[in-house]
Amino acid sequence: MSVKETRVRFAPSPTGPLHMGGVRTALYNYLFAKKNQGKFILRIEDTDQNRYVEGAENYIIESLKWCGILFDEGPGTESSFGPYRQSERKHLYKEYADRLIESGHAYYAFDSAEELEEMRNMAKKAKMPNWQYNSITRNSMKNSLTLSNEEVESKLNNGEQYTIRIKMPRNQDVRFYDEIRGWVVVNTNNMDDKVIYKGDGMPTYHLANVVDDYLMKISHVIRGEEWLPSAPLHVLLYQFLGWEDIMPKFAHLPLILKPDGNGKLSKRDGDRLGFPVFPLQWEDPVTKEVSSGYREKGYYPEAFINMLAFLGWNPGTSKEMYSLDELIQDFSLERVGKSGAKFDPEKTKWFNQQHLRIKSNSELAESIMPSLDYNVNTTFLEKVVELMKERATFSNELLSEDYFFESPKEFDEKTFRKKWKENSSEIMQDLFNQINELEDFTTENIENTFKEFITKKEIGMGAVLPCMRLILTGKGMGPSVFAIASLLGKEEVMSRYQEKNQYFSHLFLAKKQVQ
Repeated sequence: MSVKETRVRFAPSPTGPLHMGGVRTALYNYLFAKKNQGKFILRIEDTDQNRYVEGAENYIIESLKWCGILFDEGPGTESSFGPYRQSERKHLYKEYADRLIESGHAYYAFDSAEELEEMRNMAKKAKMPNWQYNSITRNSMKNSLTLSNEEVESKLNNGEQYTIRIKMPRNQDVRFYDEIRGWVVVNTNNMDDKVIYKGDGMPTYHLANVVDDYLMKISHVIRGEEWLPSAPLHVLLYQFLGWEDIMPKFAHLPLILKPDGNGKLSKRDGDRLGFPVFPLQWEDPVTKEVSSGYREKGYYPEAFINMLAFLGWNPGTSKEMYSLDELIQDFSLERVGKSGAKFDPEKTKWFNQQHLRIKSNSELAESIMPSLDYNVNTTFLEKVVELMKERATFSNELLSEDYFFESPKEFDEKTFRKKWKENSSEIMQDLFNQINELEDFTTENIENTFKEFITKKEIGMGAVLPCMRLILTGKGMGPSVFAIASLLGKEEVMSRYQEKNQYFSHLFLAKKQVQ
């Protein structure tokens, strides 16, 4: 007996930007496929043409590429299982809808939208607010179960609008095994006769999804928890179409929850709390409203997917830092939880910080060089990166200090007021004179000279180091001032000393006279 090939699909609708929850679904599908030497398929489910948004499909594809989630089959990467847009598969679905009618598992419904709305209003007045088209109410509606064959044929021949609905059996338990949640049992009395085919010639999600999964030989359906209520219907469609023995396995992923309460994470939460919920920036083609994206905010794609992987899955160890290849190696559905995963924007920043730190200085320098307004060589920039990377969360922060490239034009007034004393100028003169005598201008030699100086003078470090930093950087804190001095070089260090020591001395006297 041959082993069924692992084939999974990510099937978004092009109705707007791809939410990070959708990216996580794609990621889990991708990891599962690659772990099992299978195929990851992108299928665009655009059956609802009324909700189609221009540019959304391209956005989805670009987002997946940015994340490194590359599909084996999909739009532009065709195979014998294509096409991969449901609108281009329109001709396939009617055959299966007709099969369901012929087998008695579906029926034509001719009720207009106005008639259905009237029924709902009547039910509300009778204090039955949740009216459904089901095994009881269908008998009083206008459909092929209540009309004669002649009437049905006449309506179809006259081109009257219709839908095809699934004929839900009475009081039957639908059972299926979910790879994350275990056995799920739903009674058909709690299910309605869903529309599976519309009068415009397009299937609804339910029929198209099942038919496409069958034709594309999908082995596992890994999707969000919001689709769990639809799963019993899909199981019945597999049974009614005679495909029960080759039905895919199901796994419904937990929700991503908002960081400050219960409920699914939404764009509104991101806007309110100041973080993106989309992988890339999105501009609404109609309203022109721009929504921020992780890419444009400076996040690394590897940090973004590392964070997403942990929203619902854990490896069972204390390890948190993962590359995509490592995620493939360790991922399993068995370690995906049932409970919703709360999104933590600060933890997301932490992941980005950690991924920045593990990059080489040369890689970081190369990435930020185009953003630099100063003419410096690569070796110098790599040394700047080395000093700044432990303090940075995003790569643009590596260039946040201009004092590496030019003498500071401003200074930290609080540090000046607190640390610059009447004798500070004299102390700085003695210190920098000794520093100027160094032949080998290394970090270690500068630091040793400094320590010997304060020991000999019997002065505390706090009376000297902040003033030295003010002269060289204009700041009250930052990376090692000895490393900064070594990087700047003796000539630049002495130039800044001569300029700033005199300036701070005059400033101190002026402020003293004012007082």
